[in-house]
Amino acid sequence: MRKLLYAGSFDPVTLGHMDLIRRASKICDELIVAVMINPEKHAFIPVEQRVDLIRRACRELDNIRVTFHSGLLVDCAREHQVDAVIRGLRPLGDFDSEFSMAQVNRMLGGVETLMIAADERYAYISSSMVRQIISFNGDIKTLVPPDMADEILKAVREGSR
Repeated sequence: MRKLLYAGSFDPVTLGHMDLIRRASKICDELIVAVMINPEKHAFIPVEQRVDLIRRACRELDNIRVTFHSGLLVDCAREHQVDAVIRGLRPLGDFDSEFSMAQVNRMLGGVETLMIAADERYAYISSSMVRQIISFNGDIKTLVPPDMADEILKAVREGSR
């Protein structure tokens, strides 16, 4: 059984994240999506709500399990006994940081990383961009999963207070 892990803050989940989840789910038997808690980052949406949003966005995918983890990615990978971690690569800057992270994860825990190139339709989308658009009262409906824009908008606004 091939089991992969896709970990991130997903603050908020975007169409880019969902594209990667769909594509990765096709190459494994089970995909664990782990909402990571990073103590160095101020989360705008509570972790429980991020988990719920992803679960609902993935409801049509039967091989996805959504959880959260507060700790090192290698510990999460070990806990779920995954074969590898997947990471998305967007143009303009992701490679250097993702490559370094992959090297550290392999050194710390023997965890392999599979890099998946972002689909050109979503390569420009990031959670931080979505939060910035929200801060200027912009429309995020074309950047986040269908029917979740209002909920994400409210959660980010409440979390930034």
